[in-house]
Amino acid sequence: MSKMNRRNFLKTTGGAAVAAGATLAAPTIANAAAGKVVVIGGGVAGATTARYLKLGNSALDVTLIEPKASYHTCFMSNEVLGGHRKMSQIEQTFDGLKSMGVKIVKDTAAGIDAGAKKVKTAGGSTFGYDACVVAPGIDFKLDGINGATESMFDKIPHAWKAGPQTALLRKQLEAMPDGGTFCIVAPPNPFRCPPGPYERASLVADYFQKHKKKSKVVIIDRKDKFSKMGLFTGAWKNLYGYETDNSLIEWRSAASTGGIESIDAGSMTVETLAGGKEKFDVINFIPAQTAGVVASIAGLTNAKGWCDVDKTTFESKVHKGIHVLGDASVATKMPKSGYSANSQGKVCAAAIINMMAGKPVGTPSYVNTCYSIAGDDYGFSVAAVYRYNKEKDIIAGVKGAGGLTPGDASAEMRRREVEFAYSWYNNICKDTWG
Repeated sequence: MSKMNRRNFLKTTGGAAVAAGATLAAPTIANAAAGKVVVIGGGVAGATTARYLKLGNSALDVTLIEPKASYHTCFMSNEVLGGHRKMSQIEQTFDGLKSMGVKIVKDTAAGIDAGAKKVKTAGGSTFGYDACVVAPGIDFKLDGINGATESMFDKIPHAWKAGPQTALLRKQLEAMPDGGTFCIVAPPNPFRCPPGPYERASLVADYFQKHKKKSKVVIIDRKDKFSKMGLFTGAWKNLYGYETDNSLIEWRSAASTGGIESIDAGSMTVETLAGGKEKFDVINFIPAQTAGVVASIAGLTNAKGWCDVDKTTFESKVHKGIHVLGDASVATKMPKSGYSANSQGKVCAAAIINMMAGKPVGTPSYVNTCYSIAGDDYGFSVAAVYRYNKEKDIIAGVKGAGGLTPGDASAEMRRREVEFAYSWYNNICKDTWG
């Protein structure tokens, strides 16, 4: 991909998220009679779908069920951990959706009766629907590691669902003594935000470099390679002395550790098969992941814990009339990212409106852009366009469309990537929550 093409692509996907998504989804939207749509989950996928349903057909009765009063974005939450942002700067309200006529119900979806087309909530309410959108995000799988329990997150936070866990981990890092060691236990594939653990290591190392110069980050991985690995390790070498005796970051592959045997919140230790028990001052345990719990309760998940869907409409392959998207869905080549969820929400909204009108949904395209910030004025990104391949039943990348920041990018390009990342964040939040 040429530099000019890449620049134009980033302007579209990073600097003007609204235009990019609308171009992909809006032409397929047909006029439709009013109907009822219940959306479960107020994160990126759910909120985008709700918003674009109203944009596509304002007569639709759209109800969004979400237990939290506001939503903290996982993307850019690593900047909170690194001290670059405050919690308030990653918080999104539902006021924009309310102003469009979306009904916001502060409750937890407790079950779905697919036959009766009703959603039941923990608070005892029942909502009928013509179409249901399930965007529950992720849940955690704790089996396979001794000592791993839900209660441990009060002391060993995951911080992979942004909010109170993010604030807790930040406080622990601030309280950690200079000379202490911070351990990130990275999850196996697939998981939300593939580059996230390594951006987190980078920004915490940046914090240590400025405020706790004797401290160190250790990543104990459950994989042997990771997203944007070359770009991250290049950044670590440039910024944090990676692979030297004084490196602020140490990455340990699954092959080198032999796997994780146990995690103990009492002794603050991580035990690996090859290295035995090791004590850390702060531990960030990011577990293996599965679709959000309501998807499992509703019988929408497969044997691996994710939801198989029709990739042109995101309608469940288990229950008709229920659409599952975002992190919970099996979208083949698309990563479990915020921008993927936003793009899928637009495609799903268009599909629902057309299906209600008895119109064909067509062959959708999708887009993803993922920025990573490794330090002050040091960023990089990957961008891709995807299209549904009916023959293979996959969402596959369009050859030649997209790009990756070059490994030998100039300092100016890396600085601009950070600017693009901040612009992308502002635009995608506006596009999602209004």
